[in-house]
Amino acid sequence: MRKTYYIITIGCQMNVSDSERVAAYLEFYGFKYEPNRYQAGLVVLNTCGIRQKAEDRNYGLIPDIRKKNPRVKIVLTGCLALRQDVQKRLADVVDIFLPINNLPNLYRELKIKDVPSRGGVARAARDGEGLSLVDAKDDKNDYLDISPKVNSKFSVYIPIGNGCDNFCSYCVVPYARGREIYRSAGAVIVEAIKFIKAGYKEIVLVAQNVNSYKSIISKQDLKYFPKLKIGEEIDFPKLLSAAAKLSGDFWIRFFTSHPKNMSDELIAVMKRNKKICQQIHLPVQAGDDQILAAMNRKYTAKHYLELVKKIRSAMPEVGISSDIIVGFPGETKKQFANTEKLMRQVGYDMVYLARFSSRPGTAAVKLKDNVTPQEKQRREEALNKILSKTACADNQRFLNKEIRVLVEEKNKRGEWLGKNEQFVTVKIFGAADKKLLGSFVNVKITEAKDFGLSGKLS
Repeated sequence: MRKTYYIITIGCQMNVSDSERVAAYLEFYGFKYEPNRYQAGLVVLNTCGIRQKAEDRNYGLIPDIRKKNPRVKIVLTGCLALRQDVQKRLADVVDIFLPINNLPNLYRELKIKDVPSRGGVARAARDGEGLSLVDAKDDKNDYLDISPKVNSKFSVYIPIGNGCDNFCSYCVVPYARGREIYRSAGAVIVEAIKFIKAGYKEIVLVAQNVNSYKSIISKQDLKYFPKLKIGEEIDFPKLLSAAAKLSGDFWIRFFTSHPKNMSDELIAVMKRNKKICQQIHLPVQAGDDQILAAMNRKYTAKHYLELVKKIRSAMPEVGISSDIIVGFPGETKKQFANTEKLMRQVGYDMVYLARFSSRPGTAAVKLKDNVTPQEKQRREEALNKILSKTACADNQRFLNKEIRVLVEEKNKRGEWLGKNEQFVTVKIFGAADKKLLGSFVNVKITEAKDFGLSGKLS
């Protein structure tokens, strides 16, 4: 096998983070990155199975790669790796089906015999001084502690856990990733320190449900949590607070929160720490109580609206985004109207809309998918119209104000683009000749539209 690799990532921030660990792992074992998937000796597909559309991408990609690169070894990981129907369908074109938490043992699957003497997995050093290596033959190695090869020079995803215990009736994640497992608090802080020292400006803590984070304080954690005791439990607000107290010029985001776990303590921590972006992604999924119950979401529309009110009371400038599924089995027009009503009441900055897609293994697969594709499309378009109005109205609050922006890229017209702390895209005029990538700048906002802001460099 040629020791070159190419990685295809489909899906969420967690998959992006996972792929960065896969890349680091492969390079430790002597693989080199190959920019052409049709020439790489090893191609890894990090898959998403949350929607049929995302799943179908793999059925086109993999045979195409195999046909044009017949000597390639293909590894399929991510959310589809354990699905038996997927394994059966792709058995002739995929060499290895790898659950992501088994990444530390990939060298065995690849039959790599020249295992480095100090091991194959980078873990957070217990003394907090960077990263060290542990024995590659230790099957208990946690893939989350592999030091990632990060593509960005200024923004990094730091996973604090993996898996989900919620079992929403439409969602495949608990079956694809398993139950919730969380990293030690010290390991998370050590990784954050590493990237902050390297000049990173944005630290993004990620998990399927960040605000259900739990860890037990060990002796090694006490350096970063001196007020706690060995054996004491630490939750997400305490972890977030500790990260926000680290020295350096950076800000912190986190994804994703479940409304049933959004605590008063977490809101208070966000309010009092200026390094924590005033932005919350709070998936509602639907605005009707019967549909929410059928989804197994464990909250009502009233509870959700009261939570939003509490958040906005504490942080008037907060940006709130959400996920909504249209056309859940049995959703009537009246029930959908309740979702429209909730969207207007909340006034989201952004909503990621999805048409219901039945997923194998979930409880909802047993329900009759009786909302037609045409009706799902109509409902999605109706919510997009509401979103356009609420987002535009929300963005008016930045007009004629000077705001802080993290510059992320330059478009084809030579204009710099970035995000403010509310995660709104900002176009910067009059700065094309400047080197701004990965830096914080102040921008005077002169135009506010539904999905973006424009302004001049201050």
